[in-house]
Amino acid sequence: MMKTDTQIRSEGMRALLDRLGPAEATRFMTLIQREGIDYTTWRQNVFEGKTVDQIADMARGRKTNE
Repeated sequence: MMKTDTQIRSEGMRALLDRLGPAEATRFMTLIQREGIDYTTWRQNVFEGKTVDQIADMARGRKTNE
């Protein structure tokens, strides 16, 4: 079952807070809003060196062997 936008947003914020803490998570959000993201470059970096099966597993939310 696909998650709703609200669920994804909530889980993403929780992950940011857990990983960065409140101050740096806020700073990250400000940077993203101000500078935006080059999606093409981000996508190339995220998938670099991964097989099609690994990318499919990532899309399904499964762990991949990196």
